[in-house]
Amino acid sequence: MNEDNARFCLLAGLILLYLLCGAAIFSALEHPSELRARLLWKQQLSNFTRRYRVNLGALHTLLRQYEEANGAGIRVDALRPRWDFSGAFYFVGTVVSTIGFGMATPATIAGKTFLIFYGLIGCAATILFFNLFLERIITMLAYIMRWCHERRLRCGGAGAMSSREESSGEEDSLEGWKPSVYYVMLILGVASVVIACSASTLYSSMENWSYVDSLYFCFVAFSTIGFGDLVSSQRERYESQGAYRFGNCLFILMGVCCIYSLFNVISIIIKQTLNWILGKLACLGRRRLCSCSKRGSKGIKRNAVHPVSAHRPAGRHRYKDGSVETVCDSETDAGAAAEAYVGRRLSEEMISVNEFMVSNKVSLALLQKQLSETAHQGPRQSYGHQNGFSGGVGALAIMNNRLQETSVDR
Repeated sequence: MNEDNARFCLLAGLILLYLLCGAAIFSALEHPSELRARLLWKQQLSNFTRRYRVNLGALHTLLRQYEEANGAGIRVDALRPRWDFSGAFYFVGTVVSTIGFGMATPATIAGKTFLIFYGLIGCAATILFFNLFLERIITMLAYIMRWCHERRLRCGGAGAMSSREESSGEEDSLEGWKPSVYYVMLILGVASVVIACSASTLYSSMENWSYVDSLYFCFVAFSTIGFGDLVSSQRERYESQGAYRFGNCLFILMGVCCIYSLFNVISIIIKQTLNWILGKLACLGRRRLCSCSKRGSKGIKRNAVHPVSAHRPAGRHRYKDGSVETVCDSETDAGAAAEAYVGRRLSEEMISVNEFMVSNKVSLALLQKQLSETAHQGPRQSYGHQNGFSGGVGALAIMNNRLQETSVDR
């Protein structure tokens, strides 16, 4: 099994374990509340039929009819029209952004058929927009971090060197500087929290939701999960209605863009974590191979056990240029040969920065490389086809790059 397939199987297993743990936690948290609500509803239904002497079967028929009307957008309280122009515009926004609240769904055959083709093109175009937005966010953050790094160098070395030595040392430091991808994740996370908190303040005052419910709605909407239990801007009348609807759309757009960018960066870090786990597993396999070689060559003088070098502790990993170099004990000559072979196999399978530059794969090392290159380039070159972002850094770029390298391999 090669490194890509091993990473895929490991990720699938971890996601399955994550789903099982989530199901157990949510079942423990929500199932008792569901049972209490079901018991309360049965009591209310029984009290109503007994007090007003209503036939239970007729009441069930009425409730089923209301459920059908509820699916068409009819509510007990007066709400905004679902399919006037403003309501339809809100609906198509939830379609192309893949939020899908479910507060309005097409009921006619023509509407359902049109939605299939409309969503196919609209969702693809929106994904492209999110990828382009991510590229520009990364470019902007690279310039900001480089400016901060230059400012820190100037402030730190102001009185320590002469002007010539200071300028040359500063250039050398800038050339070798690589911005941390974790700073990018931190900045995007802070931006997402600020947008969510600001939007929650607006929603809690306009929708009469609690602040926790507003934060919950922001995450569900911004992450495009879109349960539909809470939907903003659905009442018939609001104070400053036009300004509120504009602010609602603006917050949702900004929040979705920031959360999408944050998800992409986190996915790159998760991929790097999977590479680290595979490196650990490979190291354990190498140790087992070394121990087998030691037992097989026991009694031979030239295969005597050598002491562990002080500068190469057992089980230590060195990360250089984005590739993983695993270092284990060199116990015998045969074990050293097997270790070198497995080390070559591991270094061939692990993704390095040089391999990334050839195949345009997206990982933590490549994103850091792209940040550094973007920060070193001029503003006019940052969006050109020759820079590190010509292939993109989003989900669409990953698929495109895989198709390119597959065609090259064949």
